[in-house]
Amino acid sequence: MAAMSSPARPAFALFLALAAFAESTSDPLDAWTRAKVRPLTSTPGRHSIHAYINTTPESPDGKFVLFYTSTEREGYSGEIRIADRATGKEEILVRNVTVEDAHRAACQQWVSGGKRIVFHDYRGGEWMVLTVDIATKKERILAKGRMVSWGQPAHDLVPIYGPHWAPGEHRDLELVNAATGEIRKVVRADEVRARYSEMVAKEFGSRPISIFFPVLSPDLKRVFFKLATPKGTDFRSKDASHREQLIAYHLDEKRFLFGRARWGHPAWLPDSRTIMNMNNVLIDSDDGAERTIPGLPVFRGSHPSVSPLGDLWVTDSLMESFGGKPGEWGVALAGMRGGRHEFLHRFDNGRGAASWRVSHPHPAFSSDGQRVYFNVNDTSWTQLYVAELPPPERSPSVRAPTAPSRATR
Repeated sequence: MAAMSSPARPAFALFLALAAFAESTSDPLDAWTRAKVRPLTSTPGRHSIHAYINTTPESPDGKFVLFYTSTEREGYSGEIRIADRATGKEEILVRNVTVEDAHRAACQQWVSGGKRIVFHDYRGGEWMVLTVDIATKKERILAKGRMVSWGQPAHDLVPIYGPHWAPGEHRDLELVNAATGEIRKVVRADEVRARYSEMVAKEFGSRPISIFFPVLSPDLKRVFFKLATPKGTDFRSKDASHREQLIAYHLDEKRFLFGRARWGHPAWLPDSRTIMNMNNVLIDSDDGAERTIPGLPVFRGSHPSVSPLGDLWVTDSLMESFGGKPGEWGVALAGMRGGRHEFLHRFDNGRGAASWRVSHPHPAFSSDGQRVYFNVNDTSWTQLYVAELPPPERSPSVRAPTAPSRATR
């Protein structure tokens, strides 16, 4: 692990300063110890699944929650719905959706400031990326032969890529505009191999590679992704492809930032420069320098993500090292300064959808940082849960710092 230079880099210093300010007035973890935890819906006989740590299921205005449902044991076919947070009333946006697994469902996510959603679906033997207008319920195909990864709820752009087990001609990273349908290629797989030839050769040899699982930064100026090479099996298999490495690229400046041999479970911080990863690691995407948040245990199985306020982060974890039984998981919160953590919820996570790749909790904050959503597999049906701060204990609004200008770095 690369050592952090002294003095601390500005991005890290800003977030440590923010956390210090928040903790000097009141520790935000105190309020979360009194959070109400419950299933989002009480409808029996179905799975309800939110997509992943890199997106929030809650709309930017806080009115709706987006999720995938299925009445099949494996969860491979189902519907995309939204639920009104105030009334619980549900609307079906898309029927008969076929997904890769119950792990990330249809990668359904909010875009365009909540005006639209995007998702992918396997239709007629072909993967495609689609959007639905929330007001009109009109559906539109954005791209065929591709799958969707993670954009940002406030914006129109989302990254798309060829299926990791069979990318065909779509080996490169493209961005599609959910409002206009315009597609543009932004990073080529051959450029990645040329830039990181030794690292790529060590992991993949001379096998063909494609760009997989790209994630846009909150300001849309940066993206990180991993690489994949097909292994020639059906997509519902752990042997469909080999996937590894973490590479960051600056879209505005059209240059690579860093390459890392291991992927982990990365997620952007709100400064659009720092990346959170498993094992409590912060990565400066300018050069890949790493720093570990101090005073915290290792959360095994961790899928971390950061509050939009920048003061807290949330992760899931196996609980055996915390005195739990085999198969027990928990959802933990910690401050960006470290030193303390609290578990929001603990549960048996050994059941749920009988998917070839299981659904993990994958906790994610709401856009205002007042709720955390996560999946629970303590019955035969995977359920989407929400942990919410009680109104009298809501944390004060703390604006996340912006990344420092180049002049001050």
